Amino acid sequence: MRLVKAHVKNYRSITDSGVFALEENKTILVGANEAGKTAILQALQHLSRPEEVGPLVPLKDFPRARYHLIRTGEITPANELVVQGWFELDDDDRAELSDGYAEAVYVRARYADDRVVHWFEKAPTRSAKEDMSKDVVRLVAHLQRDTISEEHKSKAGAAAKAVESLHAGLQAGTYLSAEQAAEFRKTLDSALPYIDEATSAEEERYDRLKAVCEVARLHDLALKTLSKRTPKFVLFNNYFRVRPRIQLDHLAQRVESGVLDDATYDYGNLCLLKLLGFTPRELSDAVAESSPAANRQAELEAYQAKRDDRQYQLNAASLRLTREIRSIWAPDESRGEASKVKIISDGQYLKLIVEDSVGVEVELDQRSEGFQWLVSFFVVFFAEAGEKHRNAILLLDEPGVSLHGLKQREFRQTLSKLAMKNQAIFTTHSPFLVGPDELDLVRVVEMRDRESGTKVSTSVAASDSPALLPLQEALGYDMAQSLFNQQRNLILEGLTDFWYVEAINQMMLNSNAKQKALDKIALVPAGNASRVVYFATILHAHSLKVAALLDSDSAGDQAAKQDALVHSLGQKAVLRTKDFADDLPKNCEIEDLLRATLIEVACFTLKWDIKAIAASTPGQPIVDLFKKNVADFSKYKLAKAFLSWSRDHGLSDLQEVEIEAFTKLFTHVNKVLK
Repeated sequence: MRLVKAHVKNYRSITDSGVFALEENKTILVGANEAGKTAILQALQHLSRPEEVGPLVPLKDFPRARYHLIRTGEITPANELVVQGWFELDDDDRAELSDGYAEAVYVRARYADDRVVHWFEKAPTRSAKEDMSKDVVRLVAHLQRDTISEEHKSKAGAAAKAVESLHAGLQAGTYLSAEQAAEFRKTLDSALPYIDEATSAEEERYDRLKAVCEVARLHDLALKTLSKRTPKFVLFNNYFRVRPRIQLDHLAQRVESGVLDDATYDYGNLCLLKLLGFTPRELSDAVAESSPAANRQAELEAYQAKRDDRQYQLNAASLRLTREIRSIWAPDESRGEASKVKIISDGQYLKLIVEDSVGVEVELDQRSEGFQWLVSFFVVFFAEAGEKHRNAILLLDEPGVSLHGLKQREFRQTLSKLAMKNQAIFTTHSPFLVGPDELDLVRVVEMRDRESGTKVSTSVAASDSPALLPLQEALGYDMAQSLFNQQRNLILEGLTDFWYVEAINQMMLNSNAKQKALDKIALVPAGNASRVVYFATILHAHSLKVAALLDSDSAGDQAAKQDALVHSLGQKAVLRTKDFADDLPKNCEIEDLLRATLIEVACFTLKWDIKAIAASTPGQPIVDLFKKNVADFSKYKLAKAFLSWSRDHGLSDLQEVEIEAFTKLFTHVNKVLK
């Protein structure tokens, strides 16, 4: 299952974060220092925490400014929500449940007293006491009817009293629990022989009450099943380091006595041994074991086999770490950068040795902080991946902070790969961990003031400018790279235009229409139509090939008429959205080239249903229709929803007229920039 929404309240700096959506694979939290990013991760972990994470403690975890309300009795921890999560079920989850739960959403919450509550949304409807009242009253009356034989009257009366008593014992407004349903079903079975089988109404009444009990049983069973299947939330921070030298005997003694020097200190070391497949005591004893006498051939062979097994394990782990680290580190051999990691046994010491490109070996702590972090990250992740991380949501606090910016850009791809198997939520200040095509994955964490506390925004339009700095830097860096890095450039009005074109281009590249895609062309979002001319002039001045795509609205008309733009690009290189499809409305924008699909995506994803209105007013631009009929409409939300949709759909999922429009557009761009 995947976490699709979350809500954090009453946790440290967080009074009420608001409900925020999470992406299927990777979600990025950005924000200024002290905004509450780490607190969000820590609170989320309490949805389903590993055993070693302690319980919620109001004195430590409840917002300090409101703690006096607990002391005075104005509020009670049992009623104060801390974290709530909405989980979408996958096929494996649904296979474990009965029919009727295919569309169910599993909701799990933890309160300040550390109590967990869970329930379903969109599940089969259960019955409360009031829903059963009429059927119970009439069934009781039927069991007490005068026409029943004297032989059965006493037993029927006892069954009637039992049914009546059980119903009376139910609390008003609450649903039938699994235990109550079992007792009720047992009582109904005792009443069955005294129900007149010739009276179909009573037979149907009995069946309805039995069905109520069955729904309650299945509901309880489904909750128990999903509670066991809920992913563990595993929080990584920068303190889990693997030490370059591990004293095996001392570590074994600390583990056996249950007294570790420091949980964060020993955690990385224990993960390294888990990766190797040994306990500290096994490795320590293996080192201490003396060689058998030369005349004991069987013992000698067993001893040698054990030593070989240990050596092969060390070698296999070394190769795996080296392979993964080199995929990111890409060592510069001319500078003698680290290129190999070796795990070797030296008496009672286990050592992590790093070999550079010229063969010099040094211990791990003599390499850079960034390299040490990378080794530690992979050791911890690989060691745990086979156990609790197999069904886990990864919470990463400032990953790769010690890595150089370019190494972080490479590590970003690793995070994406990890997130395909384990949903990942991570915080960062670095623009290099936010890709230009990942802005829809970003959630801005901000604290406008201490009174309102930490808030999470699902839009990049946050009020806290420091919170947006990584996004601005990410866009700025990518734009700076693309401005003069590609010979051919297509300037777009804004970020949402960039998303649409980039998404369609990627869909074409992933299909058999890749020859129609934009070929090595940099997409440059200008910010708005008026800025297109500035970007065009700058790029043209550097002898680069440039085209510009403008909407066919008033802002686009004004930009297209600027002499500087036409002079720089030529008339054929100034493209308008109206030129690439027939029957487009006046003042059409790029969204009108995807009209049908955007209407469907908005309805399904954002619950903005304008299907009927759009069908009755085909001459109205789609953005105008959304603005008039959707209270919280924003072009950003619509483009973000489409971008997310495009990751799970192919070119064939678009309407034929939409494919034709973008094929025509891309063909023209490739021709102009040839």
